[in-house]
Amino acid sequence: MTTDIIRIMLVDDHPLVRDGLRARLEAVPHFRVEAEADGADDALRQALTAEVDLVLMDINMRGTNGIEATSRLCAAFPHIAVLILSMHDKLEYVSQAMQAGARGYVLKDAPGKDIVLAIETVMSGGIYYSPALARQLAHPMVQDNQLTVREQEVLQHIAAGQSNKQIARDLDLSVRTVETHRLNIKRKLGIEGQAELIKFAVQHARFDGGR
Repeated sequence: MTTDIIRIMLVDDHPLVRDGLRARLEAVPHFRVEAEADGADDALRQALTAEVDLVLMDINMRGTNGIEATSRLCAAFPHIAVLILSMHDKLEYVSQAMQAGARGYVLKDAPGKDIVLAIETVMSGGIYYSPALARQLAHPMVQDNQLTVREQEVLQHIAAGQSNKQIARDLDLSVRTVETHRLNIKRKLGIEGQAELIKFAVQHARFDGGR
């Protein structure tokens, strides 16, 4: 677990929510809330001057919603990670958030320890989903004739935010084999980066509502 100070901006249009989050996060020694914003425009303005590593972003806000705000923030400040904190548990929202550039998605009813874990995971270069969302994402992938059955299984686990080591354990494979599958998936689909691969995986997960 990192011990470097993680500088955080809270973006939510409810002051009481921000107050509660600040109190919870600042109880963690290596977390520091550097800024608070009550909407997208305010967040973008503050990002110009506030030194932050991560933005904790709500979706439902007055004016510009959090998904559009995430897209604008990631485009303007690619070095800042965005973690969604929302009441919405539909995978359509997760997909839209990941397409916008978010690095994770936490439900507002999650315990405080999950939010801490999510921030640390994202700041360590990973992707985080609340456990309830990860379970939904574990449904079989939409069939893609370009990919083998095993590659589709690996893609399914990527959508659930798992690391190569976790995928290897769950599928009883070596880590090197999982890495090879990742490379083959990206080659077949014309995908270059890790973030783009994760977005594709989430977009092509079979939602509970059916697609």
